[in-house]
Amino acid sequence: MRRVVILALLALALPIAAWADTIDVTNKFGTISVSMAGIVSTHSEMRSYNGTVAKPSGSLGYVSFGTGAFSGTSLASNGTFSATGSWFDIVRGGKGGGTIFSGAFVGPIDWTLTSAPGSHHLTFTLTGDIRGMLYNGHMATGTTTQYFTTTKFQLGKGIAHITGGNTTLASTPEPGTLGLLGTGLVGIAGIFRRRKSA
Repeated sequence: MRRVVILALLALALPIAAWADTIDVTNKFGTISVSMAGIVSTHSEMRSYNGTVAKPSGSLGYVSFGTGAFSGTSLASNGTFSATGSWFDIVRGGKGGGTIFSGAFVGPIDWTLTSAPGSHHLTFTLTGDIRGMLYNGHMATGTTTQYFTTTKFQLGKGIAHITGGNTTLASTPEPGTLGLLGTGLVGIAGIFRRRKSA
């Protein structure tokens, strides 16, 4: 019975280890360009990274992204941006800096008006799924939500401002890793079964 419990614990612990790389990033500030051709945002300040928070006047790095074309009647209303030609990068700054994540949006990117229709000051959320490569070479998938503010006049000139953003990523285990995990568990089960039969 004790061996069965140990095997069960191993079966639960090993997949968790395979999924261990998780990244949580928040960003704020930065001016973006918005048009029917897409959104481009460069160097929005990284305010936190996995619980480490930047000093009030500092930044841990930056978040940059671009989308494909807008499908909707007006940028001042709800619609979606295409993931075609999109990109999404998270770069850590300072000593030991470098690319944390480099990828792109996958699927439609939702553009949602969150202020009252007809309001002079407009607020939006941009939400989409992203996929790409982490600093350690592992593939990762996740979601990002970016919050924007602008005015009708600024939006007409293609200008908006990022008031905040949240991005969460989790590494995807490679098929080879999962194959080794499965083979190992089968081998352990075979050893326990052989000893029990003997």
